[in-house]
Amino acid sequence: MNSPTEQPRDLPNWLITMLRGFLVLSLPAFLVLTSVRLVMSEVFLQVEYRRPGFPADRFGFTQADRLRYAPYAVRYLLNSADISYLGDLELDGKPLYTQKELDHMADVKVVTRIAFRAHALLCIGLGITLIALGWQSDARRALRQGLFEGGVFCACLIVTLVVLFLANWDFFFTGFHRVFFEGDSWRFSYSSTLIRLFPEQFWFDAALTIGALTVAGTLAAILGARWWERRAQRTSEASSP
Repeated sequence: MNSPTEQPRDLPNWLITMLRGFLVLSLPAFLVLTSVRLVMSEVFLQVEYRRPGFPADRFGFTQADRLRYAPYAVRYLLNSADISYLGDLELDGKPLYTQKELDHMADVKVVTRIAFRAHALLCIGLGITLIALGWQSDARRALRQGLFEGGVFCACLIVTLVVLFLANWDFFFTGFHRVFFEGDSWRFSYSSTLIRLFPEQFWFDAALTIGALTVAGTLAAILGARWWERRAQRTSEASSP
């Protein structure tokens, strides 16, 4: 048994390298999924629908109608209820959603659950990585490097996506849906409830917000790692004979 004053054994170099690589590769996905979770909230709905210039519904939904019915869609994606949670909603005595819309929302919930499970696993993995590398002074430099390199990697991905996003939003939007949904199951007429509640401008703004939040996280990782590295260097120089 180790004595109380015995220092913990250093991590092997191969494990430090592996943890650093995991940090670099997983940080972009973690930042994006965290941003998605923040946007997928009733707070974002309140801000988006109330912002100046948000397009009105030409088929009759008022701002109050949108603020009343849109939160049900967000809650459905986040709770454990079945599709009847939306299927039981009515407007003027008629179902609020068509069967095609309900089927699509059920598909969206499957994708959402997979994404948030991946986010949870990333949180666990990154938590273990941060503790493992931060626990020992010899491994902390790898942690700082991993945060910096992961931030740079994320920044490169963001630049690439922004170019695609601004160059051809329709291609980006359509391509995203074709990856996750079959055929034209996600296409609806302008008079459908889903489009009236969530017009294309909503998704454009949501994508911009997710991008802005991801950029903020990326800058925090890069600048935080640089500050920590410089502080560590000053401490090392101050303690040198």
